[in-house]
Order: sequence, then C-alpha cells, then structure tokens
Amino acid sequence: MQHVLTLCIGNICRSPMAEGLLAQALPDCTVSSAGLGALIGHPADPIACELMKERGISIEHHRARQVSLDLCQRADLILVMDLEQRRDLERRYPFVSGKVFRLCEQGKQDVPDPYKAGRAAFQNSLALIEEGAKQWANRISRVSSR
Repeated sequence: MQHVLTLCIGNICRSPMAEGLLAQALPDCTVSSAGLGALIGHPADPIACELMKERGISIEHHRARQVSLDLCQRADLILVMDLEQRRDLERRYPFVSGKVFRLCEQGKQDVPDPYKAGRAAFQNSLALIEEGAKQWANRISRVSSR
C-alpha cells in the first residue's frame, strides 16, 4: 500500500484533515487529497488549519484540487467521507470499485461536512476523522509489514 487518496466534496475541510493525520501516521506512504466538487486552488478552511495545528500538523500549504482519473489510477486506497461520495466516485470511475471505502467504514459512519458550520461542527467531524484515520493507519501498517 503506497498511495492513499482522501476525498470529500470541496477538498478544503475533511479530506485535508484526513490527509494530514494519515500522512503523519503513515510516513512511508504517499497520502494526498482531492474533492468531487473541489474549490480548486482554495486553501484549507481556517478552522481546519487551526484544529490541525493544535495537533502539531500543518495543512497551511494545502490547495484544493479536483479528483481526476490519474489520481484514482495511482491510488491503492481511496477513503471518502460518506456513502454518497463513494457511489459518485464509482459512477465516474467504475474501475475504483473495490478500493473505495468510507474513512469511518469500521464504525459504519459518515463524516458530516462542517463547511460553514462553525468550530463545534469541525471538532465533531475531526473526532470522527481521527478515529477513522487511526483505524486505517493500523490496518495499512499491518498489511505493509507482512
């Protein structure tokens, strides 16, 4: 498992936070993020940046980008935030079926979009993202160490 892609809608809130957490937990993997309807070129949301900075992770230099055929082909694993995103991605790129999962798949949960919903919404989403990232990092580390 070399390439992990995290995905949300705008690529300025959830997926950059997931990218930062997974990149820290999986230093031997390439972790990136994108959006299904990306706000291309926009930085990560200031609240997301602040919360990640509190965890010692900088996403200040992040710039949103649109998901593409190339990104999906390079990814060994694609982690989305909800089931609708999974269905949308599989409709766009049928070949990704089998390598797309929700970030919080083990808990059978979606990560709600905190965009424009305030700090509490970001904290709630980040708590779910942290748990999902931890679970995936553990699974990836076990698979990679074999």
